Amino acid sequence: MKPLLKIGLLASCALAFGTSAPEAQIGDCSVDAMLVFDGSASMDEISFESGPNTRIVEARQAIRRAMPDIAPYRRVGLMIYGPGPNGACQNLDLRFGPIENADGPVIDAVEALRPDGLTPLTEAVRQASEALEYRINAGVVVLLTDGNETCGGRPCDMASALKATARDLTVHVIGFRAEVDFFAWNNPEQDPENTTTVARCLADETGGLFVTTETVEELVAALQRTLGCPVIG
Repeated sequence: MKPLLKIGLLASCALAFGTSAPEAQIGDCSVDAMLVFDGSASMDEISFESGPNTRIVEARQAIRRAMPDIAPYRRVGLMIYGPGPNGACQNLDLRFGPIENADGPVIDAVEALRPDGLTPLTEAVRQASEALEYRINAGVVVLLTDGNETCGGRPCDMASALKATARDLTVHVIGFRAEVDFFAWNNPEQDPENTTTVARCLADETGGLFVTTETVEELVAALQRTLGCPVIG
């Protein structure tokens, strides 16, 4: 199998993740993956911290840079939540299950995305796991989100259930300029004393990585680390 990441890229990932990042059990590229992409309305917001670019603009840049280095080596599928014709919490769009050479389809889907709606991330991860047939197949889910569950889901409860019933499922969570909204009324597991997104438990429970990213470069490194393949030799 060809290695995906070169030594220079590995070094840049180490800088992006920091020395305190937990070690995850990154499987080989024979294991299929699902990317769960946050398309909620907050991805299109401009804040004082973000400057002129919204999150979706920079997330598109990161996807364009990362996916061509990932797709030749791993089959990847795509789930998008947020925009759509249904209620704000009912738009979960399984664009496609794991396919070869997914870089073009993933890039095109994210480019065409117009953020809207809320954040049913728990149900999105559950459906992505089902697309992997996680009870009988090993698989990887990578959730890219800018914040918390806002549709009443309980990601920590679901993480425990996934762990108990999966053959070998790892969930990685990438927070992209993620913000914790302590006043979100539909986020039942949020602890007011916990300053990280409640979605972290998805990674903690399944042996995945929880990574916070603030820049395009950090997001590219996070995608390559979680969707990519380890260096061999």
